[in-house]
Amino acid sequence: MNNITLIGMPGVGKSTIGVVLAKVLGYEFMDSDLLIQRQEKRRLHQIIEQEGVEGFKAIENRVNASIETENTVIATGGSVVYCEEAMDHLKKIGKVVYLRLSLDSLAKRLGNLEKRGVLLKEGQTLKSLYEERVPLYERYADIVIDEEGKDLEASLQAVLETLV
Repeated sequence: MNNITLIGMPGVGKSTIGVVLAKVLGYEFMDSDLLIQRQEKRRLHQIIEQEGVEGFKAIENRVNASIETENTVIATGGSVVYCEEAMDHLKKIGKVVYLRLSLDSLAKRLGNLEKRGVLLKEGQTLKSLYEERVPLYERYADIVIDEEGKDLEASLQAVLETLV
């Protein structure tokens, strides 16, 4: 299968880049966070509040592991890398592209993490979340795109150049 799955921290532009990338390639676009919300009939932050971190991860794993599509750019939630079954599946159905951005740049882009539906453990900061997730993004990535100092166009160009 020839899908492209975008992974990375919240705020790196997975959905924004994903939509434009899909247009350029003539692919479909899928946002797995929206898929979760549609299947659960709740917003991400409501699922996290009601089910807790582990409950949300179980739902995220189930939804992402069940994606069956072709010629699609899939933008995932930042926490999908905690879901081994889902990540193994996404790697089987296409290439996984990690959109990397520094902690400083992320901190400038992000507002209220909880309202964004970001999966945070009690007392967790953006810095500790970043340090926990980066090794997982690197582990699952087939391709790493460094977005530091790049605008949307430059990031998109970098992704396209690595896919050719």
